[in-house]
Amino acid sequence: MKKVKNLIVGCGLSGVVLAERIASQRQEEVLIIDRRGHIGGNIYDYKDRETGVTVHQYGPHVFHTNDENVWKYLSRFTEWHRFMYRVKAVIDGIEVNIPFNLDSLHKVFPRKMAERLEEKLISRFGFNVKIPILRLRETQDADLEFLAQYVYEKVFLGYTVKQWGVRPEDLDASVSGRVPVYVSRDDRYFQDKYQGIPADGYTAMVNNMLKNPLIKVELNTDFKDIRETVEYEKLFFSGAIDEYFDCKLGALPYRSLDIVFKTYNCEYLQSGPQINFPENYDYTRSVEYKYYLNEKSDKTILSYEFSRPFEKGKNERYYPVPDEKNQKLYEQYLREAESLKNVWFIGRLGDYKYYNMDQTVARALDFAQKIIKR
Repeated sequence: MKKVKNLIVGCGLSGVVLAERIASQRQEEVLIIDRRGHIGGNIYDYKDRETGVTVHQYGPHVFHTNDENVWKYLSRFTEWHRFMYRVKAVIDGIEVNIPFNLDSLHKVFPRKMAERLEEKLISRFGFNVKIPILRLRETQDADLEFLAQYVYEKVFLGYTVKQWGVRPEDLDASVSGRVPVYVSRDDRYFQDKYQGIPADGYTAMVNNMLKNPLIKVELNTDFKDIRETVEYEKLFFSGAIDEYFDCKLGALPYRSLDIVFKTYNCEYLQSGPQINFPENYDYTRSVEYKYYLNEKSDKTILSYEFSRPFEKGKNERYYPVPDEKNQKLYEQYLREAESLKNVWFIGRLGDYKYYNMDQTVARALDFAQKIIKR
């Protein structure tokens, strides 16, 4: 029987932060395992040999936060490439800013109509304000109702159905709130104080976080294959909470992605790093990776994302599906977890929450602090 003091399941951002904190603050040994063959979970990236372009294997990740503590913490392990994310969507054949903002308004509507809508938006909601699309649809003004319906149909509806497999009304407001109308000229996708990408990539950052000699990493190791042969004092599980319990109450649903990568013999193929396609094609977005770190090459790499339901053994879990039914099932598993001794669940899969990267780090830091004080 193998004995370990602290066992962490999952070498993604949650598990890595937790391992680093336990090792550096408590000076305790940590074993972190992952069933995949690489560190970093879904933020894993690599340098493509043919082009020299850094590719995000599980889709684009741009770090952004207003949490200074999170930013300073990660800055111990990486230099940052400053990067303000700008995303466009093709609407009626025209590339417009996402979130849909005042500049988008003027691109898709005649001048007088756009000016009238802009004046009403500012008068009603103010300036530099984000309005969730579903809220905008509830206004009683005919012009704003028209705008709401236009944006709902052209920007939100098609993308949401492709991404989630359901209509927007069937999802929790935390998802619909991510796709607002932005009453502003600010064309950035995020407005956070701190924005960037690790200058040497996410994998290098994670590797730096794991350099403590008290941390041991074992890849290609599935918890279910070793759970009967390892003895631990504490278990921190950042995998799927339902899978820990062998889905005995039912499987929690997730969305996954099929990501197709293609290399092109040209310097650039599209006008920016990410183009969304709410109306056209079967994929949700195309991503051109050399934009992220401003890498130079006479070739370029794009990825195309096709959203799929998660199927165990066939693809990866990406996004919990937040609705009332799934939340109740998660809470049932949480009650099961409360009866366990020295076992904790953490992360997007363990908490069944749609975390951004900074929220993941903040949650892990807060959790680690509580553990360290014990």
